[in-house]
Amino acid sequence: MLSRNDIQLDEWRGRALLFENAISNVVLGQAEPLRLMTIAIFCRGHVLLEGDVGVGKTTLLRAVARGLGGPYERIEGTIDLMPSDMIYASYIADDGRPRMEHGPVLRHGEDLAVFFFNEINRARPQVHSLLLRLMAERTVTAFRQEFAFPHLQVFADRNKVERDETFELPAAARDRFLMEITIAAPSDAQSRRSLAFDPRFHDVDRLLLEVDEGVLDHRQLNAVAGAIQTGISTSHAVETYVADIWNAIRMPHEAGIVLSSAEASRLIEGGASPRGISALVRAARVRAWLEGRSCVVPEDIRAVFAAVMSHRIFLAPIYEIRREALIAELFAAVFATIPTPA
Repeated sequence: MLSRNDIQLDEWRGRALLFENAISNVVLGQAEPLRLMTIAIFCRGHVLLEGDVGVGKTTLLRAVARGLGGPYERIEGTIDLMPSDMIYASYIADDGRPRMEHGPVLRHGEDLAVFFFNEINRARPQVHSLLLRLMAERTVTAFRQEFAFPHLQVFADRNKVERDETFELPAAARDRFLMEITIAAPSDAQSRRSLAFDPRFHDVDRLLLEVDEGVLDHRQLNAVAGAIQTGISTSHAVETYVADIWNAIRMPHEAGIVLSSAEASRLIEGGASPRGISALVRAARVRAWLEGRSCVVPEDIRAVFAAVMSHRIFLAPIYEIRREALIAELFAAVFATIPTPA
């Protein structure tokens, strides 16, 4: 196992870019979401993807899991899924006696690298509660003992279109995702043409075999992530900038934020916690590293801001129905109002 002192960040940056390139060859037109996914991986943060049906959320997650290598488990969100289904499976053996075996969370022990929860909003709140423990502490208690998963990264996707038999994630569970990333259909004509007419993209299982397994060594990522956080600096000016943004999204009216479609003084119910700002800074440091810099610049903050902060801000109930548009307007107004350091 590498220590932080043994990490060569330039070498690992090359591996990270190789990883991105491998994924982009099989998942077209998703450069920005893929960069955000890579940032989350090197932050050791969990990721929730959301978007319309059929835009490639599951394909992207499967490709990322293959590139990371290591033990991988997947579970499908359904209305009848129970928390115990994640921990163990019971069955009747050939001798007619009941038997029990480890479920997807425990099957690989502490070496579990990726846990993929497909259509997480189809699972019930009881399941979300267990997942929250797994994400927050990377541990679960079962069979009178505690199991730890030091290398674990949770990826999930959410179906935004269908509403029947779905359950919205509670705020506490959403806050445990470092990022929520929106996936849309590719906008460039060439990617659309390839996805529609190139048979290579019609067989996803075969397509994913083009991604080499273990481009990144999941067992070393904790040490690499720590080295990035200590090796990439933030200037006093950038720290002041982040503090000013934090104040502005908590109390926009006091920061002079004016919105065209909402009253700034009544907009925010809560959120933008210290944990959220810490996640923002961690992500900005990784983004700076991927760009080949040794220090964070304001562009790094802005590039990761929406993915890290959107789901951590809670609007007053009267505005919640227009949440997506208002959050975008708020962020645009904040960045237009808060002076950017030179």
